[in-house]
Amino acid sequence: MDANYILEEEQLIRRFQAGDLKAFEKIYDQYWLKLYTLAYTHIGTKEEAEDLVHNLFENLWKKRKELNIRNLTTYLIASVKYLSVAYIKSKINLRKYQEYLIFQEIERSSTVEDIINFSDLQKAVEEAMKKLPEKTVEVFKMSRYEHKTVSEIAKHLNLSEKAVEYHITKSLKVLKERLQDFHQN
Repeated sequence: MDANYILEEEQLIRRFQAGDLKAFEKIYDQYWLKLYTLAYTHIGTKEEAEDLVHNLFENLWKKRKELNIRNLTTYLIASVKYLSVAYIKSKINLRKYQEYLIFQEIERSSTVEDIINFSDLQKAVEEAMKKLPEKTVEVFKMSRYEHKTVSEIAKHLNLSEKAVEYHITKSLKVLKERLQDFHQN
């Protein structure tokens, strides 16, 4: 790496950490697009990627005096990767918890009326599944009925894990919309 570039970067970091707003703006202008692209590649949605990068820069400014940054590029890229993984894990955990609550409610059903309602619910789920693309239904069934992990489904169907997550999310969204009447009862 060019010694002048390293020196310029070190000066930029020092100015930034001293509270120089122009230095912060230069960092923002220089890295925003690269960090956004990286976040978008990991997360897959524009709004969340923008929010993630915005939060990164906001925290960078707030904690500028505490940070020990030796290589700005490495630090920012590692931060975006870490935040992306944390975001994805939180979404997966939230979805699993919501599914757990739904299945717990179904398991508590024991009266004849509840059994009839469950049968109606099953039919409604089947009808909702008919509205989805074949690949989405296949991914959903492997996930929910065969209890396969995202990585197992991805390998089996030769898809990326992000694509599998997309299909699962899409199917859950359609089910939520189509089964809204059952949830309100």
